[in-house]
Amino acid sequence: MTNFSELISFIRKEINFSIKKLPIPDKPSYLYDPIKYALAAGGKRLRPILCHIVGRAYRTDPDSIMNISMAIELLHNFTLIHDDIMDKDTIRHGKKTIHHKWDTSTAILAGDGIYTIAQLVLSSIDCNYKELIKLFNEVTLDICEGQALDKEFEYLDNITDKLYLEMVKKKTGSLIAASAVMPSIYANEKSETVRLLRTFGECLGKGFQIHDDLLEIISDSVTMGKSLNSDLFEGKQTIMVIKAKQKFKKDWDNIISNSKITDLRKNVHNFFDDKNIIYETKKIAESYFMKSRDILKKLHHINTEELFMFVDLVENRSF
Repeated sequence: MTNFSELISFIRKEINFSIKKLPIPDKPSYLYDPIKYALAAGGKRLRPILCHIVGRAYRTDPDSIMNISMAIELLHNFTLIHDDIMDKDTIRHGKKTIHHKWDTSTAILAGDGIYTIAQLVLSSIDCNYKELIKLFNEVTLDICEGQALDKEFEYLDNITDKLYLEMVKKKTGSLIAASAVMPSIYANEKSETVRLLRTFGECLGKGFQIHDDLLEIISDSVTMGKSLNSDLFEGKQTIMVIKAKQKFKKDWDNIISNSKITDLRKNVHNFFDDKNIIYETKKIAESYFMKSRDILKKLHHINTEELFMFVDLVENRSF
């Protein structure tokens, strides 16, 4: 695993270097200063790293894979900026969010600019561009639909596990799936393998998001590098909240209604722990990581060793 960890670090450094080299103008500073600020903030680079690992499995042109991976990461940053506005988050990657450092109008414009830059980066691909840009735009719409569902769910009390997982597939799973699929499309892969890689990415994305929802409760803002209380304050319907409402609605309503703002997260954590919801949530996340591994076992004609290690890395949060 040490060698794989070194590989991940190397890929991340190369991605950061390539993003830093993007020819982003200085003027107008109202647009480009926050864009540079957002892109310099770093992050896990989970999605572009996955893109590179799949590219390595196909032994494809690394420069083209870098451009695909950068487009994916830029798209991800665009969604984060808008997501932070909608959730009123103040911290991202350990720094002030753009709308908090500047204002909402600036953040919206910066997000739109980053998305446009992503399209321009992807336009440099010379092989199967039509298929790649079509998927890229479909994924963008999926993310928007997932975000819309996430916001709609805040006002509803009858959300089921199935509805939650469909939202997560769109909001989180679709871009992780694209990170696995786009290198295979570039490599002229057959449709059945593309389908398997898509399902692999969706399962990985579900496991990642469920685990992320859990960490929102049991971790801390310094470790996570982002605001943690917004999900509770905004009424987000995570898998844990859904299960609390399904099984212990009266107790759950009492916790939410009677907790002081300063005590809410601690009280919710204790409630989830007492009701065994944390354990149950961990098991659900584990099941999706296992499903992603089961799909990799069906990919016989490419080297999946690094992809298996990548799943381990994501599940163990060792990135």
